[in-house]
Amino acid sequence: MIRVLIVDDQAMVREGFSVLLGAMPDIEVVGEAVDGREAVAQVAALRPDVVLMDIRMPELNGIDATREIVAADADARVLILTTFDLDEYVYQALRAGASGFLLKDASARQLAEGVRVVAAGEALLAPAVTKRLITEFARTSDGGLPKQPAVSQVGELTERETEVLVLIAQGLSNQEIAAHLVVAESTIKTHVSRVLVKLGLRDRTQAAVFAYEARLVQVGR
Repeated sequence: MIRVLIVDDQAMVREGFSVLLGAMPDIEVVGEAVDGREAVAQVAALRPDVVLMDIRMPELNGIDATREIVAADADARVLILTTFDLDEYVYQALRAGASGFLLKDASARQLAEGVRVVAAGEALLAPAVTKRLITEFARTSDGGLPKQPAVSQVGELTERETEVLVLIAQGLSNQEIAAHLVVAESTIKTHVSRVLVKLGLRDRTQAAVFAYEARLVQVGR
């Protein structure tokens, strides 16, 4: 069973997600929290596999709560819930350590599948939405200037690893990357692991963010 904690300051949202997920044979909702502060405490007490986290909440917002949760447990999996697919706060949450995000109007099937993907240790990246989100944030926040640590670290990657990183940022799965590069999927898994280790990243979501910050993927394309 995948154990899920639902965090949202709106009771109807919590109850709705609880009903939808509770109907799945492989998912169990183990708790709810009304704000980020309670979420941090509930994660420590309940040790859920996945945290469904709203962003805009009183006491402690979802971004800061995500940062605290991930800092306390590097294996914690946080799935951000948002109303808007171009919300700059979602980008900040990804940088804080979230494993992906879903829109609140996602279907029951999409919600359950998102939980399963994140619980399995993968990143939940909707290619089109994620790309728009990150490029828009980069355009409006700091003029699109790459961060120096990101630029210097790119040099540690091989040409093939850099190519794989770019494809990750475009939202491709390991299977899709393998097909694109005409190699075995196991080979891609090895490349992905090496990229994460060399760059000090925890998962594919952070790899995608890194690729955009280092301008490996062109802003606006």
